[in-house]
Amino acid sequence: MIAQTPAPPYYAVIFTNVLSEPSKAYQEMAKLMENLVKDQDGYLGHESARDGLGITVSYWRDVEAINQWKHQSEHLLAQKLGREQWYQSFKTRICRVEREYGFGSENT
Repeated sequence: MIAQTPAPPYYAVIFTNVLSEPSKAYQEMAKLMENLVKDQDGYLGHESARDGLGITVSYWRDVEAINQWKHQSEHLLAQKLGREQWYQSFKTRICRVEREYGFGSENT
């Protein structure tokens, strides 16, 4: 589903990764993070896909909200485990969304 975001400007965090090997522990942590992030101040929504390469784009009100999420205690643990156990590689990009447009019922 396409995330419903407010009118720009807002921020996007693009997390791209390659798993070392899928595991139940990884899937459980991913679900926990998905549930936890929804309660974070400034969180606007996210979109995610995985087909070998995993990409999650989360949307945020501002840079301060992104930094608070990055330093949230349970998220810090997930980051540590990701580096040590789950990811072969990853990259995080933070962008300011200046403009958006779309087509279809999910964009109204």
